Amino acid sequence: MTPYLRLDNVSRTFGRGNDATHALKNVSLEVVSGQSMGIVGESGAGKSTILKLLMALDRPSAGRVLYRGDELAHRNRAVMRDFRSNVQIVFQDPRSSLDPRMNVGAIIAEPLRSLSIPGDHTARVHEVLRWVGLDEDAASKYPAQFSGGQRQRIAIARALAPSPQVLVADEPVSALDVSVRSQIIELLQRLKHELGMTLIMVSHDMAIVGQLCEQTVVLRDGVIEETGATRDVLTNPQADYTKKLLAAVPQLPTV
Repeated sequence: MTPYLRLDNVSRTFGRGNDATHALKNVSLEVVSGQSMGIVGESGAGKSTILKLLMALDRPSAGRVLYRGDELAHRNRAVMRDFRSNVQIVFQDPRSSLDPRMNVGAIIAEPLRSLSIPGDHTARVHEVLRWVGLDEDAASKYPAQFSGGQRQRIAIARALAPSPQVLVADEPVSALDVSVRSQIIELLQRLKHELGMTLIMVSHDMAIVGQLCEQTVVLRDGVIEETGATRDVLTNPQADYTKKLLAAVPQLPTV
């Protein structure tokens, strides 16, 4: 089976000479359709760099990023258009990712318009609002009228609007109060199973990855320290760095 997304011996370097920063070093990983992946590590591990490469928001210094076997590059317009329709992202902080000047209906319909997706956009907006547990009348309101957890639900609804096959979540609960984090995790878990989407979760929290992902990649200083089935990584870690991350988790989740 051709991987949905693949990093093929990818490196990313910023700067030159003695001032160069090696954010990623010869990283290879595969995202298989229907199998969710967690990418974990502390700050500076390279998680954000991988996310930008997977979303075609940056280009590797070496190696290739592949989407369904084709190189993910802006010169490949047909590939990029298909990619933009099928891979959507939920950002870390809904306060900065939602335009406060647009009402919720316009925010959610934005990818439908930009991708020229046919159909009744209003009906689609109402449908995805229901999926994330919000009433249809939320479409006429503005982001400031909602709580942090509700704004993240709106961000998830926007990502779901074009019916993507892959949802990339960048620390989706780290900007939320503890009281609402579990609600968003449960929402993602339910959507993953009901819609059959592949989830790529970027996080520093091993417990959240344990709840949502079948595969785990552990990053440290731009290098993959450990990778494998999440159950194995959580219960029988091989790398000392993974053991350190797990030691910070109060209670291991059930996988």
